[in-house]
Amino acid sequence: MTRRPAAQTSDAKTSETTSAASLEPAAAAALATGGAAVPQISAFRRVVVKVGSALLVDSARGALRHAWLAALAEDVAQLHREGKEVLVVSSGAIALGRNVLKLPKRPLKLEESQAAAAVGQIALARAWSEALAHEGVNAGQILITLGDTEERRRYLNARSTLAKLLDLKVVPVINENDTVATSEIRYGDNDRLAARVAGMASADLLVLLSDIDGLYTAPPNDDPNAEFLPVVPRITAEIEAMAGGAGTELSRGGMKTKIEAGKIATTAGAHMVIASGKGKNPIRAIAEGARCTWFLAPTNPVASRKRWIAGSLEPRGVLHLDAGAVAALRRGSSLLPAGVKRVEGEFQRGDAVVLRGPDGAEVGRGLVAYDHDYADRIRGRSSDEIATITGFEGRAAMVHRDDLVLGGGG
Repeated sequence: MTRRPAAQTSDAKTSETTSAASLEPAAAAALATGGAAVPQISAFRRVVVKVGSALLVDSARGALRHAWLAALAEDVAQLHREGKEVLVVSSGAIALGRNVLKLPKRPLKLEESQAAAAVGQIALARAWSEALAHEGVNAGQILITLGDTEERRRYLNARSTLAKLLDLKVVPVINENDTVATSEIRYGDNDRLAARVAGMASADLLVLLSDIDGLYTAPPNDDPNAEFLPVVPRITAEIEAMAGGAGTELSRGGMKTKIEAGKIATTAGAHMVIASGKGKNPIRAIAEGARCTWFLAPTNPVASRKRWIAGSLEPRGVLHLDAGAVAALRRGSSLLPAGVKRVEGEFQRGDAVVLRGPDGAEVGRGLVAYDHDYADRIRGRSSDEIATITGFEGRAAMVHRDDLVLGGGG
């Protein structure tokens, strides 16, 4: 993995106990940034780009900004040429659909939003597909609901789909599935959805393109003395207090939801940057030093995920391994069914399980790829036999190395 830019957090503890509101704007800005270095977009390998409705759709005409989208597609294609993997989280379906259906400008009822999304999603997907195809890049559409990131099995399915699309050099274009999401279970904004996607995809950078160029010590439209913050080493209560309210008519978000997204993304190990998307080629502008705010993650996605597996999940079962399997794991391999001697517990695919060696000592923990009954049926067998035994083409590994953490941090 590409080495991540280091975050200097020596002043972070001070910011927790000193109220930014009590300081002059310049002092508050210095306190919040802590002197941390500004990362470079070239240092990241997997990037999620979030695009808001206010950027993508002309509110006066209710029509797509085709020239702007074409320029953004150029940026995405350039990242591809540099060997980076890119995912897009795009709003705009409701905004496009409400214009086609000639719905009123007032806030839409839930069923009106769902109808608008059903119509607008077709146009949105086609626009992204055509714009990226013009740059020689294939696009794939994924619609996600809250349940897809909260329910373990659906989360794993979505994660696997994203991984395969990226492996095939496809840019996933993701949106909340507004046609079926209800007011009680929807994300409500695509900033937080993008942060969830960044965690799901183990991205190391989340780019939020907005109608504002970053975070200020106060909403700049309300306070002419507000100071710009180029780097936020850690999201503290003072940082959260700097966020204002909701954004434009088309946007369901605002700076507050962006800060919430930042907490989700950085906890998952992804840096986040908020930048203006008003001009063409906004990602290129970030790379060339345009004003933006970086939110730094304390660790990388792999380390964050492994810490979560090791310490945050309650194990649901035990896999007893032979000596050969233990040796293979320590060399960095995945756990294959052939190396499993015995299965304990009633677990489901995606649950955490403990791995024990021949002497009964814990070797590590991981997320198992099979329900307990299938795991028991394929233990000790070759991966080539899985389809014959289970009746379906499953994963070759019982626990994939990406979902595995060994004792001692291995």
